[in-house]
Amino acid sequence: TTMPVLGDPETAYDTFVEQLVDDGEAAIAKAVEMGVTDPNRVGVTGHSHGGLMTVTVLAHSDLFKAGIARSGAYNHTIRPFGFQYERRTLWEAKDTYLNLSPVMFAPQINEPMLLIHGAIDENPGTVPLQSERLFEAVRGSGGTVRLVMLPFEGHGYRARESVEHVLWEQIEWFNTHVKNAKANNGEE
Repeated sequence: TTMPVLGDPETAYDTFVEQLVDDGEAAIAKAVEMGVTDPNRVGVTGHSHGGLMTVTVLAHSDLFKAGIARSGAYNHTIRPFGFQYERRTLWEAKDTYLNLSPVMFAPQINEPMLLIHGAIDENPGTVPLQSERLFEAVRGSGGTVRLVMLPFEGHGYRARESVEHVLWEQIEWFNTHVKNAKANNGEE
């Protein structure tokens, strides 16, 4: 499913967190209504801006059982002159930059999270340091997190070995932490 963020392009990120949580709730409710999901066993994943969205919704809700974020930007204060569609500077929109930096909310990420990143990511907003620091913050605050760095890979993963490794990591992560995880009532 997609999780659109709507509003005036100049200020849409001011309500980004609330919109993501609302989008997640709506997507899960629709899947339950359709009879295709157990609301206690839903995972979330995204790449790049979708990685930011994944970690943000994990930090600000308990909707998902686990998450996978690939090659995202998790601390916007280290890129103070705008990001994605945000054109205001850190000093013009300080609260927005902080709220959209899930590394600041690491102790609130209580769902297992897999981080995957290309070791030579050339995208200036998604340098590998973004995932390394988020990993340290979540692990340091007691969360369950795994970091996989893909050697010789940039922002998009191209080598067959890397693509297969990513697929294996994702399937194993969701099998362990979503599909075969204990439900809230303690049953398998």
